[in-house]
Amino acid sequence: MAEKRDYYEVMGVPKNASDDEIKKAYRKLAKQYHPDLNPGDKTAEAKFKEVNEAYEVLSDKEKKARYDQFGHAGVDPNFGGGPGASPFDGDIDLGDIFNSFFGGFGVGRNANPNAPRRGRDAQASVTISFEEAAKGTKKQVSYQRIESCQSCGGSGAESGTETKTCPQCGGTGQVRVSQRTPFGVVQTSRGCDRCGGKGKIIDHPCHTCGGTGRVRKTKTLEITIPAGIDDGQTLNVGGHGDAGTNGGPAGDLHVFVTVRPHPIFERRGNDVWCEMPITFAQAALGAEVVVPTLDGKVSYQVHDGTQPGDVFKLRGKGIPNIHGRGRGDQYVRVTIEVPKNLTDRQKEILKEFDGAGDEQRNYQKRKSFFDKIKDLFDTEKKE
Repeated sequence: MAEKRDYYEVMGVPKNASDDEIKKAYRKLAKQYHPDLNPGDKTAEAKFKEVNEAYEVLSDKEKKARYDQFGHAGVDPNFGGGPGASPFDGDIDLGDIFNSFFGGFGVGRNANPNAPRRGRDAQASVTISFEEAAKGTKKQVSYQRIESCQSCGGSGAESGTETKTCPQCGGTGQVRVSQRTPFGVVQTSRGCDRCGGKGKIIDHPCHTCGGTGRVRKTKTLEITIPAGIDDGQTLNVGGHGDAGTNGGPAGDLHVFVTVRPHPIFERRGNDVWCEMPITFAQAALGAEVVVPTLDGKVSYQVHDGTQPGDVFKLRGKGIPNIHGRGRGDQYVRVTIEVPKNLTDRQKEILKEFDGAGDEQRNYQKRKSFFDKIKDLFDTEKKE
């Protein structure tokens, strides 16, 4: 297998390139190698895939940071430590940490360590095309979440063994401690040191989870991305985060969506903008032109005398509202292509047109700067 090229080299940008520079480079390369513009060109198709892969990483701040630090291994899902990875396989309860500093002063003093607790939320990211964002799609995302250990059923004890009640706390997970203060003896509660606040002791920890009862696994989930989603928005998938403890509900999965810019279309709210080049003759005489849209190509009648920069609207050809109500429009800005490499006959025709009499013209020739100066002196002489 050929070694992957450096993503910055693929995009043709330096490593300190800004987000706008990376996006601009992508738009240029995507347009250059787009399969629709290079039908049957396998080399262009491979280049297009390579550019998309590079942009998917460099446009995502988290992936870009891992790539900058570890190279291709940092964004390879088979390398380990994928999205959302953490050096901790278990939960870190901020309440427990807070209690360790302020235990006894009325903060969580009577909390039950064995009460059901909701799992933490997990995170994933997905990159989609402009068309997929406009029309909606289904994508598979891979992420990591914490689940109950199947080897021990979440108990933490090796199969065939049992846990026993902690003799120090009597299974409550907390012990009361008396402290002498200037105000007298104060009794406080804190987590039991012997069982770690679980109320149970495991003599033979599970070989799979090490006695925690929980393991980290990589999951793959198919999600539905609604039509109209925009770059930078987040999808919430309920119940697919970390598993809860003591029978508590699982957390949610937050999927961060990145939309690749399109080489032709630009999104503004729910409207789509693009530029449409037409010839000088089409602009002057009017013509039926073919305009690309998200729904395919449509015909549009350009009126005679169309000027550079004129904008026409295609109603209902924009982005659907993500809430399912209505759809934006498409705005097309006209650019005039100036002909090159004209034949002698074509040049002669243009000269004849430019030199036609005033009675044959449908426009007024503009005066040059020197013509205006001459007019000014002539006026002064008359006065």
